[in-house]
Parts: sequence; C-alpha cells; structure tokens
Amino acid sequence: MTKTFYSNGKLLITGEYLVLDGAKAFALPTKFGQLLTVEQHQEKTIAWTSYDKDESIWFEDTVSFSDIISSTSNDTTVKSTLLKILHQAYLVNPSFLQQETGYKINTSLTFPRDWGLGTSSTLINNIAQWLNIDAFELLHNSFGGSGYDIACAQNNTPITYQLSKGKAIVEQVPFEPNFTNCIYFVYLNQKQNSKTAITKYRENKNKMFSTDVEAVNNLTAAALTASNSTQFAAVMHTHERIMSQLLETATIQEELFSDFPGQIKSLGAWGGDFVMVVANQNPQEYFASKGYNTFLTYNEMIL
Repeated sequence: MTKTFYSNGKLLITGEYLVLDGAKAFALPTKFGQLLTVEQHQEKTIAWTSYDKDESIWFEDTVSFSDIISSTSNDTTVKSTLLKILHQAYLVNPSFLQQETGYKINTSLTFPRDWGLGTSSTLINNIAQWLNIDAFELLHNSFGGSGYDIACAQNNTPITYQLSKGKAIVEQVPFEPNFTNCIYFVYLNQKQNSKTAITKYRENKNKMFSTDVEAVNNLTAAALTASNSTQFAAVMHTHERIMSQLLETATIQEELFSDFPGQIKSLGAWGGDFVMVVANQNPQEYFASKGYNTFLTYNEMIL
C-alpha cells in the first residue's frame, strides 16, 4: 500500500527577519510544492530517493533504523540532515521504527530545487503528516526558524503568521485584490549569505526593534487592505526602507534595478531566490534584458 503526502511551497511577503521576534508576517503558499510517497520495504531500512522537478535524482541513499535512532551528526550533508529530521521524528513517535519491515520513500519536487520555495519545509511537513506529529515541533528540533514556511505548507490560502511566546499563530486571510495582474515574481539565480544579514539584524534590532515590529505589523495590515497597485507598491517600498536600515544593506532595487519604474521587494532572506515585482505593465522584457529569464505571474506562482 502506497501512502502519498503533499505540502505547499512558500513566499514571505512581509515580516522577514522580524517574524523571528514576534512581528506579524504576511505569506503566500505557492502552486509549487513537494510530494512524499511511502511504501513498505522488506529490510529494516529506509530506501530514500529524492527527485528534482526535471525528474533527475538529486539524493539517493539507504539509512538503517539504527542510524536514525542513534543519529548525533551535526554536519550539513544531505544524508546527515535527513537523519537529523528522522531522529527528531523518532523521539516524538518511535513506533514507526518498531517493526520488522522498513520503507521505500520517494520525494518529488514540483519546482526546481534551486528556486528556494521550501525544499526543507515541505519535506518536514510531509514527514510530520506521515508520522502524525507536530510539524512546527519537528522544525524547531531539527532546522529551527520562524515556522511560517510550515504554515504555508499546511494552508491553501494567504496567511498571516506570528510567534507569541514561542507558539505559532496562523490566520487564513483574504487576499484577492483586483491588481494581481500587476504582481510578478522574478528568480534572481543568486545566493547571498543570509547568516550575515541575520547577524547584522541581531546586532541592530535593539536600536529600533519595538518600533520596527509595530511598523511591520501595520504594513502587513496595509498590504492586505490595499485597494490598488499604487498603494500596495507604496507599502512594499516602505517595508524595504525599514529593513534596509535595520540590516544596513542596500535594497535589491538599489543594487540591481535602480532604473526600474515599478517597485521590487525582497522575499524572505534578503538577496535570496525570488523577488516580487509590482508594475502596471508586464516587465518581463526588462528583466530578460538584464539576464533574469525566470519570470512568473501572480497566477502562475500563487495558490
């Protein structure tokens, strides 16, 4: 018998970094995600195969039950990371390893792995579904992070997400503006050391922290109630200015697209994978002329 589980990808629209410290963030689940299938396997092992969007295998290995039970590795290899997740899952629900047969598990992404839409969060949520355990707890004990990505994995509508005394507050919110045809997503195809930005955030947050959290909460509310693309773009512009000052980092628009006539907003970790673009006319040619060819409309990206 084959069991199949699915989780949505994610994009964080407001609240990056500050969501770690209680700001109310606005996030959107994507039409892209990850599947996990589980079948019985004769040996007391898990035969694991992970497929990318193009059906190529990007990870394949077999792990024994004993390796999962005793896993203590802290290195960053794919196998060690998988063992860490499965070990934490075992600590919560040991029954899945207390049997005479094992498992054959396949994961399949519906987006290219380098897009950064939640390869890890969708995996953690799928494992949590399979083993009937709390995905937020599994994330906390394995990867860490705010958990907004787990909330997106579990919801099929726009959400707000906030941490209060370590607990996740997730609310499904309406976001069906008449200007979604003015919202686009562009893949930057570059990685930036987000740890550096997080360190800078931690260093600077005490300077403006409480006022920044309040400001971002207000901007999240304003984004959800904007009545036209001009208002929405203005909210994103203000958000970028606040985070630029807090992180002591130039905005992505200042760095790469200073001549662009619309508004560009970093999503999630600054300098990361996708940016959101708000423009009254389709700007695909503009980005293609600068070498950015992965361009999606709102309806193509957002669930």
